[in-house]
Amino acid sequence: MDHRTITLRGARTHNLAGLDLDIPRGRLVVVVGVSGSGKSSLVFDTIAAEAGNQLRDTFPPFARNRLPSQPRPDVEHIAGLSPVIVVDQRRVGGNARSTVGTFTDAWSYLRLVYSRVGSPHVGESNHFSFNDPAGMCPGCDGLGERIVSAVDRFLDLDLSLRQGAIRLPGFGHGGYWYERYADIGSFDADTPLREWSEREREALLYGGEAAAELGRGAPGDYEGVVERFERIYLHTADDPSEAKRETIRRFTRTATCPDCGGDRLNAASRAVTVLGHTIGELARLEVAELAPVVRAVDAPAVAPAVAALVARLEAMDAIGLGYLTLARGTATLSGGESQRLKTVKHLGSSLTEMLYVLDEPTVGLHPTDIASMNGLLARLRDAGNSVLVVEHDPDVMAAADQIVEIGPGAGRDGGRLVFQGGYGELTRADTPTARAIARAIARRAPARTRPRTATGALTVRNATRNNLRDLTVDLPTGVLTVLTGVAGSGKSSLAAELVEQHPTRIVDQRPVSTNRRSTPVTYTGIGGAVRSLFARHTGAPAALFSANSAGGCPDCQGLGVVHADLAFMERRELVCETCRGRRFTPEALAHTVDGLTIADVDDLTVADAVERLPDRRIAAGLRALNEVGLGYLRLGQSLATLSGGECQRVKIARELRHAEEPGVYLLDEPTTGLHLSDVATLLRVLDALVERGHTVVVIEHHLEVIRQADWLIDLGPGPGRHGGTVLYEGPVADHTDPNTPTGRALAG
Repeated sequence: MDHRTITLRGARTHNLAGLDLDIPRGRLVVVVGVSGSGKSSLVFDTIAAEAGNQLRDTFPPFARNRLPSQPRPDVEHIAGLSPVIVVDQRRVGGNARSTVGTFTDAWSYLRLVYSRVGSPHVGESNHFSFNDPAGMCPGCDGLGERIVSAVDRFLDLDLSLRQGAIRLPGFGHGGYWYERYADIGSFDADTPLREWSEREREALLYGGEAAAELGRGAPGDYEGVVERFERIYLHTADDPSEAKRETIRRFTRTATCPDCGGDRLNAASRAVTVLGHTIGELARLEVAELAPVVRAVDAPAVAPAVAALVARLEAMDAIGLGYLTLARGTATLSGGESQRLKTVKHLGSSLTEMLYVLDEPTVGLHPTDIASMNGLLARLRDAGNSVLVVEHDPDVMAAADQIVEIGPGAGRDGGRLVFQGGYGELTRADTPTARAIARAIARRAPARTRPRTATGALTVRNATRNNLRDLTVDLPTGVLTVLTGVAGSGKSSLAAELVEQHPTRIVDQRPVSTNRRSTPVTYTGIGGAVRSLFARHTGAPAALFSANSAGGCPDCQGLGVVHADLAFMERRELVCETCRGRRFTPEALAHTVDGLTIADVDDLTVADAVERLPDRRIAAGLRALNEVGLGYLRLGQSLATLSGGECQRVKIARELRHAEEPGVYLLDEPTTGLHLSDVATLLRVLDALVERGHTVVVIEHHLEVIRQADWLIDLGPGPGRHGGTVLYEGPVADHTDPNTPTGRALAG
């Protein structure tokens, strides 16, 4: 085993406190610590960033300027790096044309097979590409779907036309198109539509023969509601306004293309077969079923393509993605599925001495699936690579060769090495992670024995999305419901059906803001209160205390950094020499409140600001961030630097502060990025939402969250076609079936 090391000296990226660390190469090393302790600053922003930049520097300037780069980390010395492969949780291929097949290159191999040995022969492999005009279905441009009117949402049958039965904008009483329906004398404007005959409602919506058959007839130029809506909203080429886009979202849905049946290809390409199968049929097979079908293709002309395709499919199956199909859109994958899909390209690689960096690879995995992920990490290591993992799961820690804990706290209280050694040593240590593991073992929280009483129910009807088997499920309102099941069992699909059928606020892990000027101050809206506070105490104008206005340093426009243009070389971000990164003019910095300049306020943590700044509006704006466990964030910290879990908690804080009317909230694995010791804080936040009358639905695998839910809906029993059914729905404490994965996990 290679015992060389990755050496760091004086690492100060973000909150790292001059960290000195030696990490063994050729090992599986897991980096742990509380949320905000500096794990990502060490692994991603220092080690991975420097490895990537040093590799980039080996290219000539022309190529260098066209390759991605990251800011150089603040570190005195770093050595022992290898080319880095970062496997993160960012979802892959949000484009509607991206599928599991295209992302993994499996579709390219399959296209090649069909173009060479398919019958009848239609041409080169581009004739089987739905992204190429030669192969795409002309009816849907290769998307497999069309946007169609959601006609069932157009009318409120309990109202009359005069009362606003047509829900579309402009069709209500006094609306632009109202008189075209209520005042033409063809329809009874005062009778609820439910009392109309089916033929009369058809005439209202579609016109045509039904309108001609009306007793009082219809004008010769009569246009049904559906036809008018589609002409105005769907069959125009203009750039729609936000209001128009919102109307389209409310009153349309996607439907399978009637021409290609979802295969995305034109008729000629859809007719080609290999071993009696069309390419569309193979695209709809699960990966585990597809591999043996492809292996049976024994034509020598395509043997290399078949071998490469089978290897790719077997790799996907080996990491627990055998339930996916090549036709599955990558936009529908969870973060955990996306991360595992990215690893497929590396499992069969013959490259060695690489540095693999993974961000919480257990995200999206059921507790019973953790062993397969540990096997994957071991395979990467045993192939001669160094594997560096940021993780909170104790089972992954137990499988590591070495554990590095950063902390002891978050923000400025973190950034230091508090432990380095094996899992056995960690369990005997006195660190935040060791104490959290001990508490989890000694005081496993029992399931909630007295669940809260539901105020009603939301019914998700006839759900068939992905692998759901025509499910109709009642989700209780006014309580905390958790959706469980193995990866691919249908949890996200059921949640998507909930969102489609009922108004739902989604609190996900997508970035809060990509604007570098967006900070906790701007996001919480306390900027005005901070400026007013300084203006009251100093007598200076409030604009002087804004970095985006009169008080901003003129040389860096209040950013604190400037960009040096080095011609053909990479642009460098440098600390502004005028303000030394403080962002403000000397005039603004000359004023203080309680000994703090306006720049000092940026350096305060949320928790400190609640105590230090004497203004109730400021405290009220920040208190919610503190309550969700983000008290360690600096007020001037860019929100673009937050992790996915932190972004989700920022959004929860906003809801805690602003949500007044009871609503439905959907959270996708809110424990992502949370240390074991932070889960209790999350549970308090979820309980606070419920106590305010909201309905909270959570997709989650963390057993502590599951046990504290009021209602459990367990899907399965397996992934893909082996899932999609409800195994159990009811109080968590009553789910004791040892024949289900979740039942076994709860019992264990």
